[in-house]
Amino acid sequence: MNADSLSLYHAMTERRSVRGFLDKPVSQSELEAIFSLAQHAPSNCNIQPWQVWVASGETRNALRERLVDKVSRGVPFAPDYESLPRFQGIYRDRQVDCAMALYGNMGIAREDREGRRRAELRNFELFDAPHVAFIGMERDFGVTVALDVGMYVQSLLLAMTAHGVGACAQGSMRYYPDDVRELLGIPDSTAIVLGISFGYENAEVAANRTRVGRVPLGDSVRFCGGA
Repeated sequence: MNADSLSLYHAMTERRSVRGFLDKPVSQSELEAIFSLAQHAPSNCNIQPWQVWVASGETRNALRERLVDKVSRGVPFAPDYESLPRFQGIYRDRQVDCAMALYGNMGIAREDREGRRRAELRNFELFDAPHVAFIGMERDFGVTVALDVGMYVQSLLLAMTAHGVGACAQGSMRYYPDDVRELLGIPDSTAIVLGISFGYENAEVAANRTRVGRVPLGDSVRFCGGA
């Protein structure tokens, strides 16, 4: 797909989480085009605080093996940042609705604990993606800079969509940051914020049939005052 032929509107409306990939790597030239485009993300005083490491090939394989082994053995998570708070009220409802849509397409019933465990493990198998990008920032940076990193991540996801590349942003990729730093040669001064598994979508994977909507505009946006 020619990135120039895909409008911002279509990139934003067509982007979604892909959870199953073909065994087909993205070319180096395409990788450089995608990540160069994402570099145009805004940031406070143009500090561009994001640091990115892309694991492919044998490095990706070693990382996946390490993560799957730790999760399978029940090794406790040790993220650089605290985990998300528990969602409550309408936010919990939306979380449940999303999970039901995903697990429904995967044929996993609510009471199927083994099926759910297997689905969770798929995160650490990188959904078979040939690439995974780890996004980090200096440990001393706080929430304001984290917002900059978030804007970069959205820009990167849209850039991937524009180039016909599927992706899944994963908070689970920050659960074992010491292993990520060791295998990718990341300095200890860099904290891991999240990871993004990406590549070309495998349309045969049941999870990729999942589509979730958005709440009505009025549920999130209030226009105050006027002309």
